[in-house]
Amino acid sequence: MSESTATIDFDKMDGLVPGIVQDARTGEVLMLGFLNPVSYAKTLETGFVTFWSRTRQKLWMKGETSGNRLRVVSTATDCDNDTLLFRVFVEGDGLVCHEGTVSCFTRPITPNVGSPESEAARG
Repeated sequence: MSESTATIDFDKMDGLVPGIVQDARTGEVLMLGFLNPVSYAKTLETGFVTFWSRTRQKLWMKGETSGNRLRVVSTATDCDNDTLLFRVFVEGDGLVCHEGTVSCFTRPITPNVGSPESEAARG
C-alpha cells in the first residue's frame, strides 16, 4: 500500500474520520468504522484496516480475533479529505459483521415516501 499525498482532515469530527470498507472483488459495502490519526497510520503501516473503537477507546484491527482481517487493496479519500474508502480483500471465512454476515448492512429500510418517479408524476 503506497502512502498518499492527501492530508486527512481529522478535525471535523473531534479527531475521527469515517472509514467505509468495500469488498474489492464484488463492490459490496461491508462495514463502516472510525479512524483517528494513530489507527490510520497503523492501517498504512500494516496494510490491514485498523479502527479506533469509540466504545472501548482503543485501537481495533478488524479481524484480529475472528481471523476475518481486512487486507487493503486500495485507499481513497473523498473530496473533502474527511472520509476514507478502503477497498479490501477479506481474509478468513469472509464474515465481516460480528453478527456472522458478510456485510453489516443487512437491515433494509423502506422509505415512507414514494419513489422519485412517482413524486415527479404527482407534480
